[in-house]
Amino acid sequence: MNHQSATADHADHAAHLTPQDLAALRDSLQEQQRFRRDQLRQIAAATATTSTTGSGGATAAQEEIQHTLAACARMVLADVEAALERLATGSYGRCHRCELPIHPDRLTIVPQARYCTGCHSTPSTPQLAR
Repeated sequence: MNHQSATADHADHAAHLTPQDLAALRDSLQEQQRFRRDQLRQIAAATATTSTTGSGGATAAQEEIQHTLAACARMVLADVEAALERLATGSYGRCHRCELPIHPDRLTIVPQARYCTGCHSTPSTPQLAR
């Protein structure tokens, strides 16, 4: 597929985001942000409780699970906050690699998405040459 037909095909599938779409996506991102912050507070509280209980507390495996969950929650929170920043600056909904619009269906499922489906599936190279 050449660059022009790939661009046209991608543009045909990427409908314009309406102000209502953007408001719904912002609400979804803010809900995720609250959830992840609460999750991190709960993990921190559980970790603090575990560290004060001494030998009767969590096993090393449980501590590793808490550490991994916290790392994942921090990573998702950073992605969500970056998406909220893109919304605020007007750059939301465009692929970071090929700069084409991200399909609204993808944004509905993954509102913090930085890449279109094509670029996400091949992270080492852009879908389209610039």
